[in-house]
Amino acid sequence: MAPVTIRRGQTWGEAGPLAPGAPIASSDAELATLVRAAVLAGRPVEVGLLGGDLCRTVAGPGDRARLSTAEAQRLPVDIGFVALDDEAERAFAAHVVIGRLWRGRLVAAMNAQFIGRFDVAPRSHPNDGRLDVVDANLRVPDRVKAWRRLPTGLHVPHPGITERRVTELVVELDRAAPVHVDGFGAGLARRVRLRLVPDAATVVI
Repeated sequence: MAPVTIRRGQTWGEAGPLAPGAPIASSDAELATLVRAAVLAGRPVEVGLLGGDLCRTVAGPGDRARLSTAEAQRLPVDIGFVALDDEAERAFAAHVVIGRLWRGRLVAAMNAQFIGRFDVAPRSHPNDGRLDVVDANLRVPDRVKAWRRLPTGLHVPHPGITERRVTELVVELDRAAPVHVDGFGAGLARRVRLRLVPDAATVVI
């Protein structure tokens, strides 16, 4: 079945095992690395997924043995690309976080619902063709309150937090800030370009 970006009322994915010889990823960063070349070349790619925030978002059990059985689920997913300032693009599977936690503007571009134990984008879906962008600039007391509410997703709505859903985005900052891609530090940047490639890969869980 050819992957189709999910639409309201439609079934998502299908049952079926991972193709013989297909790679297996245990994290979001590993998944992004495995699919990047195929996505840029427009080739179909499938990866078994055992861990990471994207895996949690799609309720993946993390069971390697299940991947080769008829109980496995094959799910089309979107994949993001991010470029810091003038650097080349790199792929991401779950999220890009721009800024510092306790000071200044903080932006999270989400292709998954979670960042670790935090429910950052409760309405995010990894095959809806959109990045869910949470953009916050809060005073310290409000940051503390939001931090406490993050595990349950109750940090929104808040007047200091905006949410939007986009296919691409450029984040311009007054000064260079740290950028984390799928949980790993990617460096400092003042300008961050993001785009989403829909139906870029199939993950098997």
